[in-house]
Amino acid sequence: MSKAELTKWALASGRLWLFLDYDGTLADFAPTPEIIETNPRVINSLERLASKTTLRLTILSGRRLEHVHMLLPVSGVFLAGTYGVELLTPTGETIHRVEYTEIRPALEVIKPKWAQIISGRKGFFLEDKGWTLALHARFADDEEAEQILRLARKEIDEASLVGHFHILGGHKFLEVAPRLASKKETVAYLLNQYPMPDARLLYIGDDDKDEEAFPVIHANQGIAIKVLQPSQAARPTEADFFFESPVDTLQWLDELV
Repeated sequence: MSKAELTKWALASGRLWLFLDYDGTLADFAPTPEIIETNPRVINSLERLASKTTLRLTILSGRRLEHVHMLLPVSGVFLAGTYGVELLTPTGETIHRVEYTEIRPALEVIKPKWAQIISGRKGFFLEDKGWTLALHARFADDEEAEQILRLARKEIDEASLVGHFHILGGHKFLEVAPRLASKKETVAYLLNQYPMPDARLLYIGDDDKDEEAFPVIHANQGIAIKVLQPSQAARPTEADFFFESPVDTLQWLDELV
């Protein structure tokens, strides 16, 4: 399938529901997740998409909802933060799909232990998203990163969190999150709670968290697109089409409007 054929498919039914990841898909990765730099190019593209009455737009991110909203002050779209635990609807309603007070105590047990594990070590970053804890080792030595993430995983196992939480992995990355912190679960939830009859579904993402949602898209006869990162080029994927970079993504999205 060529890009021209992809565009034709997306517009053929007259109704389209777009699911888009942010980091690595619409914009390049920030040095750390705490850095929030708005991208006017991205905002302009999404505003144009959101203005189309035949198109529904959903942004799904591992970032906190507050951060996603700061990055994308675009009205009329679904914003899903923390993989969809936090949702902002097009009408401005905020939905928390997990009770914060029920999951936070367990994370408070893990947080100081992870902080101690990485204390004094270069290249590591502990991110507290409120609903989840994430340990980033992107700038750490490969061997040391593997060792530290193994120790962090052991702390989760010893705290017996796995039944109520799940573990999100990735390239030099570990996160412990409630089970509903899942792009797969979030896409299924949105399709069920906010049906858009006769719409074609199209998902664009760059990593394994997005990959988990692809089967839901395929079950609804949609198309999944992967933005290839160098570290993931050789990994198996269920994607139907590939973009080379966030720039490539934005250029194609502009073709829709």
